[in-house]
Amino acid sequence: MKAVFLDRGSFPDYVKIDYPSKISEVMEYENSSPEQVADRIKDADIVLSNKVVLTASAIESATNLRLVQVMATGTNNVDIKACSSRGIAVQNVADYSTISVPEHTFAMLLSLRRNLTSYFDDIKAGKWADSKHFCFLDYPIKDLSGTTLAIIGGGTLGKKVASIAQAFDMKVIFADRKGAKTIRAGYVSFQDALALADVISVNCPLTDDTKNLIGDDEFLRMKPSCLLLNISRGGIVDEHALVRAFDKNTIAGAAFDVATQEPMLLDHPLQALTKRPNFLLTPHIAWASDEAMQTLVNIAMKKITAFIDKT
Repeated sequence: MKAVFLDRGSFPDYVKIDYPSKISEVMEYENSSPEQVADRIKDADIVLSNKVVLTASAIESATNLRLVQVMATGTNNVDIKACSSRGIAVQNVADYSTISVPEHTFAMLLSLRRNLTSYFDDIKAGKWADSKHFCFLDYPIKDLSGTTLAIIGGGTLGKKVASIAQAFDMKVIFADRKGAKTIRAGYVSFQDALALADVISVNCPLTDDTKNLIGDDEFLRMKPSCLLLNISRGGIVDEHALVRAFDKNTIAGAAFDVATQEPMLLDHPLQALTKRPNFLLTPHIAWASDEAMQTLVNIAMKKITAFIDKT
């Protein structure tokens, strides 16, 4: 049985992968371009991919393929319909980053709320030495306690973000689905959640229903003092609308770990925002603590073993 890992390089070498014993041949590639995929998987029984896209045509060329193991939570890089028509199973890995992503969320939030980036930059520039007092307070510092956090996405990650927020004595509300006609128990309507929030955390997957979930109209409903966090998927927030919100000062700041295009090109809308002290951008790393990456790989190997054993 042959396994092909199309983008092993998306994991550091120190993350150990113990393939199931029934896999006799493994081909690992640092990365794979769209033009290389079909040839590389043509005789594979199992294909592993973190972010490399598996199109219908590439899948059709893989005559032995039985399983696609996505080395991530989202499966939007795989043509599910093409796999289904061929009887090819598709598996993802969930709940591996239930610590890493929420911790990253609050690292970004605290940095924004307390203007840490501005203070860091001023310290590096030697500004403290010129201060007339023992400290300098050029930028507002605000607590999280007593503020309202609206969470979009009530899954495992959203719930963990909520539990951390409650430890900071924040009031937590969960936004119901946009356009929902009846509001579920324990939820607030989507529009009301936007209006009530001091902080909004996006913790839902990217689907047809959540694409551009937050656009111009949604930004207008937010408080001008609101902070927006997207540590989920690029495309859930309309990036051009986000730029307009900054230009019009309709929000106080934002922190993103994702973009619609990754790697993000220099002419991407979010790149211009990085010049602002109230916008923070990290390169899709919230998931990637050492512990989370090893957990992800371990779960994936167990799932592959279970698949092999039952077939």
